[in-house]
Amino acid sequence: MLSIQSLTKTFGQNTAVDRATIQVDGPCMIGIIGRSGAGKSTLLRMLNRLTDSSSGQVLFEGRDITALNGAAKRQWQSQCAMIFQQFNLVPRMDVVSNVLHGTLNRRSTLSTMFNLFPKADIHRAIDILDRLGIAEHAPKRAEALSGGQQQRVAIARALMQDPAIILADEPIASLDPMNAQIVMDALRRIHDEDGRTVIANLHTLDTARRYCDRVIGMRDGRIVFDGLPDQLTTDVAREIYGAGADFSEAATSTAIEALDPSTDAAWATA
Repeated sequence: MLSIQSLTKTFGQNTAVDRATIQVDGPCMIGIIGRSGAGKSTLLRMLNRLTDSSSGQVLFEGRDITALNGAAKRQWQSQCAMIFQQFNLVPRMDVVSNVLHGTLNRRSTLSTMFNLFPKADIHRAIDILDRLGIAEHAPKRAEALSGGQQQRVAIARALMQDPAIILADEPIASLDPMNAQIVMDALRRIHDEDGRTVIANLHTLDTARRYCDRVIGMRDGRIVFDGLPDQLTTDVAREIYGAGADFSEAATSTAIEALDPSTDAAWATA
């Protein structure tokens, strides 16, 4: 399905991602963890083609994504939707129009200029918002919503693209614990119910263990762990985050886990 082969990105003398190789054979939910600056965001941006790679390949169903340009590149970006930490919504635009912007890559220039949307797309956008529990906010300006609600609008916009893959770059880093849980639950349901691959950069080990089928750990641009959540031992965690990392400090958790007393707070990251 998705094959990432020796993918590398350099900025001058600095290597942000160093020969990353990942094989995804079927739909799954993958969490990518690591310190800030480990290369997680750059990796996702190369997959989506927001950033060009310096070397290596990304193959999706045998197609070389790294070689795409123009309309073919835009088509891939529809298949591989991106969700950002800061939502990237148009604040003064109403919620449903923000969601409908997920169709821009397949609309004509004229309809884009005049913000014209087919009724079928409008109904579908509202259905997606309803699925995410925020349909009642459809006519409101995006800026009037809470951070968690705005992130769900961003997820709805991604779903409007009908993507095969959803990339989420730190989707809960700026959210309070309750909204973080709602957003992560939504991403997990999208994988389970739709059969879409979800790849998310996550800030804590606990969140990755709770929601993901597979966890990839990055350090200094390199993949240093790729395995099942229950294989994330303390020794592995220290390999990812460094020998000096303190995993016993409960206050460092995103506190999603605080909503679930069964979670082991010792897994929280710095």
